[in-house]
Amino acid sequence: MTSRWIRTSLAAFAALTVVGISACADDTKTAAPQPSTGSASSAAAVTGDITVFAAASLTESFKTIGKDFETANPGTKVTFNFAGSSALATQINQGAPADVFASAAPANMKTVTDAGGGEGTATTFVKNQLVIAVPKGNPKAIKGLADLAKPGVKVALCAEQVPCGAAAKKALDAATVKLTPVTLEQDVKAALSKVKLGEVDAALVYRTDAKTAAADVEGVEFPESAGAINDYPIIVLKKAKNPAGAQAFVAYVMSDKGKAVLTGAGFQAP
Repeated sequence: MTSRWIRTSLAAFAALTVVGISACADDTKTAAPQPSTGSASSAAAVTGDITVFAAASLTESFKTIGKDFETANPGTKVTFNFAGSSALATQINQGAPADVFASAAPANMKTVTDAGGGEGTATTFVKNQLVIAVPKGNPKAIKGLADLAKPGVKVALCAEQVPCGAAAKKALDAATVKLTPVTLEQDVKAALSKVKLGEVDAALVYRTDAKTAAADVEGVEFPESAGAINDYPIIVLKKAKNPAGAQAFVAYVMSDKGKAVLTGAGFQAP
């Protein structure tokens, strides 16, 4: 075996060793863990139909929020059922399909959660306060609750099982004012419409509703309303057909964008 042959063999071995090391390095580089795609999957876009049962006093605000939500989440469709909170609670407990419930009072929300209809805990997202709605110009010169009991003054109230009716009773009791309304309505919009149509001289409604109807009515503030402020809770329902969409909608309502719409309509921060 010549020294030249030995040198040649060693050179060949060295070359093969380098190639092997290089290949291992390439294999190691290829096999390196890639960034997980799990976060992208969990942040997948919300889609599908979302059915929201909401108190009548939320009508205008939630319609705006619904459109904003759909714009922010292409592929979603928000459908609303607006009515008195007590009626909505009854519908939900009787099996009406809904994903989200927004009530104008905790008592009606409790009816749903006590029956096991809520997913998690309801959260208060706004508050609302009563005013006396009167026609433009305030022809009866109503300045407070006592004026509602004067002869010849026709008043509309919400029924007591409706949040605006319960709040009205609390305020009237605090003012020791006894009156006989000419009509008891099942939601605040119906009570307000009596004023707009000229069928009554006044109605106890939420400040937000009077503001919405400012072209037709005026809102008369009264001190007793401070002791009858309603909390508005919201919750995802246990039988929601689109729980992810429901959670996303509730989160949007409570986001800065949602709050801006609600406070702009006259609702108070919780």
